[in-house]
Amino acid sequence: MELAHSLLLNEEALAQITEAKRPVFIFEWLRFLDKVLVAANKVDVKEKQKKLVEQLTGLISSAPGPPTRKLLAKNLATLYSIGDTFTVFQTLDKCNEIIKSKDDTPAYLPTKLAAVACVGAFYEKMGRMLGSSFPDTINNLLKALKSAESQGRGEILLSLQKVLRGLGGAAASCHRDIYKNARSLLTDRSMAVRCAVAKCLLELQNEAVFMWTTELENVATLCFKALEGSNYGVRVAVAKLLGTVMATALIAPLLSSVMRQNVKRATLEEVLELMATGFLRGGSGFLKSGGEMLKGGGSVSREVRVGVTEAYVVFVTTLGGQWLERNFATFLSHVLDLVSHPRATQTHVEAVYSRRCVSFMLRATLGGLLGEKAQIAAGKEICQAISKQMRAVEAVVNDISGENKGGAADVSSSQHVMVCALKELGSLVQSLSATASPLIQEPSIGLLETVTSVLLHPSMAARLAAAWCLRCVAVALPYQLTPLLDRCAERINNLKSSPEAVSGYSFAMAALLGGVHQCPLGIPHSKGKVIAEDLLRTAAQNSRLSLQRTQAGWLLLGALMTLGPSLVRYHLPKMLLLWRNVFPRSQKELEAEKARGDAFTWQVTLEGRAGALCAMRSFVAHCPELLTEDVIRRLMTPIECAMTMIVPAIIKVHGAHLKASAAMVRLRLYDILALLPPKTYEGNSSFNALLRELVAEFTLTDNSANTTTSLLRSLCHYDDSVLMGSWLQETDHKCIEDQLQPNSASGSGALEHDPSSIYLRVPVGEAIPGPLPLGVSVIDASVALFGVVFPHVSSKHRLQMLDHFAECIKQAKGVRQQAVQLNIFTAVLSALKGLAENKSTLGPEEVRKSALALVMGALDNPNPILRCAAGEALGRMAQVVGEATFIARMAQTSFDKLKSARDVVSRTGHSLALGCLHRYVGGIGSGQHLKTSVSILLALAQDGSSHEVQTWALHSLALIVDSSGPMYRGYVEPTLSLVLTLLLTVPPSHIEVHQCLGRCLGALITTVGPELQGNGATISTIRSSCLVGCAIMQDHSDSLVQAAAISCLQQLHMFAPRHVNLSSLVPCLCVHLCSSHLLLRRAAVACLRQLAQREAAEVCEYAMSLAKRAGDNTTVNLNITETGLEGVLFGMLDRETDRKLCSDIHDTLGHMLSSLAVEKLSHWLKLCKDVLAATTVEKDEEDSEKKDEMDDDSMFTGLGEDDKSKPSVAPRWVTRVFAADCLCRIILLCENDKAHFDLAAQEMRDQLVLHLSDLIRMAFMAATDHSNQLRMAGLQALEDIIKKFASVPEPEFPGHVILEQYQANVGAALRPAFSPDTPSDITAKACQVCSTWIGSGVVSDLNDLRRVHNLLVSSLDKVQAGKGSSSQLYSESATTMEKLAVLKAWAEIHVHNKSKPAKPVRSVDDEEDDDDLGANVLPPDSLITLVQPELPALSRLWLAMLRDYALLTLPAEFSSQLPPDGGAFYTPETIDTARIHYRSSWAPVLHAVALWLSSTGFGAGEEKEEVPSSLSRTPAIPQAPSSTTKTFEESVKDRMHLMLGVSIEFLCFPRPEEPMEHVMSCLHALFTLLESPSAKIHIAEDQLLAVELLNVLHRLLLTRDPPAVQLQVTAVVQETIRAAQDHLQRQKAREEEGEKDSQRSLGEGGDTGELVPGKSLVFAAMELLVFVLVRHLPQLNARVKESPSHVPLRPQRLPEESARLVANTVSILAELPSLCSPAGSMTILPTVLFLITGVLREAAVKTADNSVPVTVSAALQGIKTIITSPLARVESMQTQWTGLVRSSLASVLEHSQPGKQMPDMDQVSMLTAITLFLLSASNELVGVTVLQKGCMDRFRNALNFSDPWVQARCYQLLLSVFQHSSRTLSTPYIHALAPVMVEKLKAVECSRPGTAAELQAVQEGIRVLENLVGMGEEQNRVQLLTLLVPTLISYLLDENAISSAPQVSRALHDFALQNLMRIGPLYPAAFKIVIGAAPELKIRLESAIRANQASNRAKAAARLAQPTVQAAPTIKLKTSFF
Repeated sequence: MELAHSLLLNEEALAQITEAKRPVFIFEWLRFLDKVLVAANKVDVKEKQKKLVEQLTGLISSAPGPPTRKLLAKNLATLYSIGDTFTVFQTLDKCNEIIKSKDDTPAYLPTKLAAVACVGAFYEKMGRMLGSSFPDTINNLLKALKSAESQGRGEILLSLQKVLRGLGGAAASCHRDIYKNARSLLTDRSMAVRCAVAKCLLELQNEAVFMWTTELENVATLCFKALEGSNYGVRVAVAKLLGTVMATALIAPLLSSVMRQNVKRATLEEVLELMATGFLRGGSGFLKSGGEMLKGGGSVSREVRVGVTEAYVVFVTTLGGQWLERNFATFLSHVLDLVSHPRATQTHVEAVYSRRCVSFMLRATLGGLLGEKAQIAAGKEICQAISKQMRAVEAVVNDISGENKGGAADVSSSQHVMVCALKELGSLVQSLSATASPLIQEPSIGLLETVTSVLLHPSMAARLAAAWCLRCVAVALPYQLTPLLDRCAERINNLKSSPEAVSGYSFAMAALLGGVHQCPLGIPHSKGKVIAEDLLRTAAQNSRLSLQRTQAGWLLLGALMTLGPSLVRYHLPKMLLLWRNVFPRSQKELEAEKARGDAFTWQVTLEGRAGALCAMRSFVAHCPELLTEDVIRRLMTPIECAMTMIVPAIIKVHGAHLKASAAMVRLRLYDILALLPPKTYEGNSSFNALLRELVAEFTLTDNSANTTTSLLRSLCHYDDSVLMGSWLQETDHKCIEDQLQPNSASGSGALEHDPSSIYLRVPVGEAIPGPLPLGVSVIDASVALFGVVFPHVSSKHRLQMLDHFAECIKQAKGVRQQAVQLNIFTAVLSALKGLAENKSTLGPEEVRKSALALVMGALDNPNPILRCAAGEALGRMAQVVGEATFIARMAQTSFDKLKSARDVVSRTGHSLALGCLHRYVGGIGSGQHLKTSVSILLALAQDGSSHEVQTWALHSLALIVDSSGPMYRGYVEPTLSLVLTLLLTVPPSHIEVHQCLGRCLGALITTVGPELQGNGATISTIRSSCLVGCAIMQDHSDSLVQAAAISCLQQLHMFAPRHVNLSSLVPCLCVHLCSSHLLLRRAAVACLRQLAQREAAEVCEYAMSLAKRAGDNTTVNLNITETGLEGVLFGMLDRETDRKLCSDIHDTLGHMLSSLAVEKLSHWLKLCKDVLAATTVEKDEEDSEKKDEMDDDSMFTGLGEDDKSKPSVAPRWVTRVFAADCLCRIILLCENDKAHFDLAAQEMRDQLVLHLSDLIRMAFMAATDHSNQLRMAGLQALEDIIKKFASVPEPEFPGHVILEQYQANVGAALRPAFSPDTPSDITAKACQVCSTWIGSGVVSDLNDLRRVHNLLVSSLDKVQAGKGSSSQLYSESATTMEKLAVLKAWAEIHVHNKSKPAKPVRSVDDEEDDDDLGANVLPPDSLITLVQPELPALSRLWLAMLRDYALLTLPAEFSSQLPPDGGAFYTPETIDTARIHYRSSWAPVLHAVALWLSSTGFGAGEEKEEVPSSLSRTPAIPQAPSSTTKTFEESVKDRMHLMLGVSIEFLCFPRPEEPMEHVMSCLHALFTLLESPSAKIHIAEDQLLAVELLNVLHRLLLTRDPPAVQLQVTAVVQETIRAAQDHLQRQKAREEEGEKDSQRSLGEGGDTGELVPGKSLVFAAMELLVFVLVRHLPQLNARVKESPSHVPLRPQRLPEESARLVANTVSILAELPSLCSPAGSMTILPTVLFLITGVLREAAVKTADNSVPVTVSAALQGIKTIITSPLARVESMQTQWTGLVRSSLASVLEHSQPGKQMPDMDQVSMLTAITLFLLSASNELVGVTVLQKGCMDRFRNALNFSDPWVQARCYQLLLSVFQHSSRTLSTPYIHALAPVMVEKLKAVECSRPGTAAELQAVQEGIRVLENLVGMGEEQNRVQLLTLLVPTLISYLLDENAISSAPQVSRALHDFALQNLMRIGPLYPAAFKIVIGAAPELKIRLESAIRANQASNRAKAAARLAQPTVQAAPTIKLKTSFF
């Protein structure tokens, strides 16, 4: 299939391939041509034009399929528009000939259709260029239209549409003809034709004036007729036509082009009146006789009503948002009149339907087209409409005399108006959220008064709607919640006598309580309690309460249960008692009861029982934590009674009006049983009765109506929607399209069907709860419960029930049979699903047989929904039975049936059965049937005679492909070729077939999977077939098929990204973003989301290129402007309501942002800024003056055009919140590149810091908005900005930071958050920002900080005011959150003050300036002055908070120990939520308290201060009277226990989600605490406590990696060890006063030296320290070395933090022996020494600058500490000690051995260690020849080492050894090493030093010799000098050479000369002898002295200034170890 890529069709290649592949080949060529023609060179095109035209026209007559003919026509038209046009008329004639042809055979049809398509394309592309040929063409098409069949009619109409589009006004002469011909087809049998007519007429009305003037009424009537019996596609198309024509009728007469034609203009009233006829009367027209109209003939068909509703929306949308703003009052009153019209509300269900339609109109227009400001204005209008209605109702209700006869009807119709208006008002307020506050607060509107007045409306529906509206207000503005509840509670009490008031206000309270869970801040708990207790009391008095009181009482109790376990826990016993009392106690009472009572008491009783069960259900649903076995047992008593309470008898006696109440009791019973675990009631005697009742319920035994359940859809698989038509649920019109679904009362949900839904959670995706009518709900509940209990039924009963079902179906007839069957199938599906979830089986053979017979019977039921259910049931049965034989039997049945059957019904049913079998058994279980299934389904899919069979077969095939996975790989090619063939041949009007083809293609792509990347021949073919398939579907007219194409391409892109062409895909997706179909928008965004993950930059580029192209070609309606795709997506967020779609948009923008924001910083920041800055002030101001002068005509002229250019509405608050989050993400993304935060960095153009003023402005705008969510996001952004920019310097003013200039903005952004009416969560966040700001050190001037500081001080006063002070709006936990946030903020500031190193605030260059700066320069700890005055109060509050926290962290089993009335900052009811707030704020507070305790010596002076502070402020936490009597020690002890307890509890197991800061705060706090002496004493006295602390820290190290944590841990360990050392010293001191002997056993280990793990502090410390060492130096671990896989590592430099850590660890290790008794220290010393020498070995790595690493110096220091310890003097340990010291030295020697030595080992460190041993432990080492020899070797090596630095250090170390006081030690070394030295120094004469380092080595060597001379005895002095003096003289230079010698050489000369001149006077006699013995020496010396004196005279001044050369060594170690 490789194309010869030239313009012409490669005919040889075409001839070679098989017949079947040719259509694909041709299609691919046409696709190629389509891409190439536009870009090709015109000359090339003209050359080949003739041949091309021939090839293309030849294809017309080759019977091309639909996609091919579309492309063919397009290519021909393009070819003519690019090339020469002179043959176009020939081609046109040819096409016309074909169209005229009389050949009507099906084979010729595709050719005719292709010709029609070509004609359309020519005119669309070239329009008027085709000149006068159009009348003939049009007539020809219209003639063909009369005789054509449906496919032809559709194609001709679409062509006519294109002709009209191309010709525009030029075709005016033919307009009437087209209109007349098309008009009659609007009611065509074929739905596709109706759609085509609607599109054609829509095009026509652009130019044909008559359509919206003289013919307007006829067009409307036609549209109404077209809607009768329509499907969804037709409704959308016709609604678009009707809405557009009506809108044009209003606007068009004002457009200049039409003005001249003196047309009569329709008024708004007329247009609306016309549309209302459709809504109220349907397609019957207005010309029926009057009598019929009076009789109110049959109701409107639902399809018409729904279609007209959609048309209303199109009408308003076309006119635009500004029109709606101006005319909203008219529109609203019109729409509300619709629903009050008696024709719209003939039955209750019809009334609900009409209400839903009107609500839809309002929501779609108001919600989408108006900005927030206009929505508020609309809210006012709705309020006025409500109050007007309410006044009318009150007039009727109060009219006792009865003059107003029609009043009752008015009241009943007003209820529907009320419901619609209130529902819309609620939705409006809820969508505006906090932005709606002006609407609520403005007294002139009086929204709350208006809505509450409706609570007294006589109709329950209106009262419920008002309650719901109040709930919306409370959720939007949570501060209204508590006052509203109070108001309702008060009114209920005042109006006890009015039944409406009790009912209405209790509805409102229930609704408000149900809304609490949506308000994070909640309500005060007392509110809930009070109401509940009051109701329980009045219910318990059991006076004969009226019906309303009973209902209201139980409703409110149910609502209270939604507040959750923390509140309900307190009332549970009372509740259980109440529930028990509602039902009779025993069987006997039950019998007795039946005999008593009249109809009214029974009604009250039944309502009461239903209410009680409903409250129980709410309890079980919302308080699962309280459902203990005991509570369930006590609940079961009343429930069992309800199960046995048989009602029919009562209804017989007392009349049918009790039926509803009885049904309600059953509904509630089923509901609660479905929530309880079945095992609680399966053993009951009443279980069988329950089963009988359930079966009777859904088999309609006692029910004469044919009610069907609504659950079947949800129980069938979501994917099967294409067969059942339920995909409608996924459209923008879902809420009204539901009315047209086939099951009973579908889509007629309304609040009045079940008042309890007003407080339950609203199902996801619904705006308002809509329970179905009682009859349906009961059946639904029985079906659901049947599914729950079926797994617990015995096989015997299962069999009985299944047989009974079959019997029921047999008995029923006709419609009733369908209903019974639907219900039974839903129940069976529910049962099978229950079995599968319970993992139980269906039962023995008989049960299976019976079930199978039932299911198989339905597989050939004419009702498709039943067939679907049967297929699903079959699959589920196979899953539950799970036996291969059973599955095989089922599959075989279907195979046989499919082979023989010819009727559509059984073929569809059984093909689905195969698909479902595979779906539920999976590929492996059904593998052996795969081949047969596939072959049968492939054959069925080709059955062109029935599209239904094709759809079902393809759908099943897709299921099989999906479930078989890789097993299907062998069938991919044949399936794929079938899919392609069908795509190329099936007419586009069979949308379902195309959808299933799309599903198949998607499944096939997934099956092939990643293989698609390959390059083999077969894979390339598969891939290109997939791409062709996608291309065909992308070009389909139906949006669902396009959506399928997009998801296929998305799959392809996932597996083979290189092969998906983004340059064509992205623009296509961008166009779909504006589609009117939800599913298409969803698919487009989902695909963009995936693309943006990998290739965000390309996606944005292609989208922008599309915008540029759209500029040239205006047909594409696109909103892409310079903001690019991102801007479009942000705009969509304002319009879209679908949750999935919005979350995908968020993700897409997120991916784009993370990959592009840093590069295109300005662009993204501008985007966010534009969204955030969008105030809701639109163009109203300047319009208002003009409006007064405008007359009606000019009012419309400005519309229509300007709407398109600007975005429809200003961004709504939700979008603004998202933009603020984006801002935070951008700041975070820039963090990786520090240049963004550095103004001085030049290399970047677009730095974040340059946008700082914008960032601050955006954060400020957000933080001061109306919307609370936006304020939170703004404060968060502000905090991020402060954190990231706090340290960025201001280059122009050194010493200042860049943020200083914004302090006013920060203060202003924070101030509103502390106003009294701000919600707690915002204040809490603001406190956090305050502490960040004060602590950031940006502002150093106290006066500037005061503003922010005062905010915190005022909050602190609020905290001190105590618990019950202010009137509360929110729950107690909100107060807790706020108070803790304040304390945390203060703690953070305090911690920051203390931890900041004291440094002057400004670096002042010149000292003179100091005086001018005066008082403004703060002392370095200025912030302390802010905290100091508050500290006494703060410390108390902090301690109280920590006490609370400590109690709250106790495990559940200690809950009895918690104080009954809560803590300082929490109440017992809110304990669960309070925990969360404490958890987030305790850590800084702990640190602050530790700082305070250690600085005040554990609050030593506290008692004295108590008095004055308590006068100034009453303490919030009353001090217990005992506190004064506590001794200081006790209070220290208490506080220590508190602090350590909290820390250890936390560190034991910090949750993974705990931030690292908490761990650090906690460790800092421990460290600070242990620094104070009191704490040290405390922890040392209780050794187990210290051990536990160390164990916990060890565990922390195991889990947390960061070096900072580990360093801080070692610091805490060090303090703990110090505390123990101090304690031991004190003990020793005490002992010394007593007797001397017992001192030996002091310290750990006693006399035996045994350390007990778990009790020994030393052991615990060792464990922890060893862990740290081995973690950072794994080579220390001996086991690692021994393991065979170990590769010895070269020692490397540790990173700095690790080095510090190891150093700390080593120094702690060295301290440990001092904690032990001598015996104990002998136990640990071997380990300690092993580790320290190991560290020395690993860390002694040579550095470039010869510095000593910290680890090395710590190790050396450690060795010294240990060797010089007093242990050496303990006699009993002498031998052990000596052994230890010798072994240690031996191991050091071994490590530094030259043979093994690492190339980069630091010899100096090793020598230093050896020297340490020699000097500190001389006694133990004298005379050990092995060691001595080793040491000498090491020194000798160093002396001979090439590096002068090593030599110099070696000389220094040798000097210290030679000078050692013990001669026995030093002598051998002098003997061995001095000769070597002398040799080395002698040799210098020949090679003088060249560098400073070499010079230094020589100088050090000479010093050693000098010292040896000094140490020698008098008689040996001459010999020694003989070594020294000649060497020195040999260093002197010749006087002539001095001037030319290099600097270093001269320095050596000077050094030698000075030394000689110093030695001479020291040992004059010996010196003379030496000099005398060698005259040549003398001459050299004298000449040097002379030269020196001469130069000295010359430089007398210089010499005076020169200091004398000191003889100390010039190199010093950082630490002196000697």
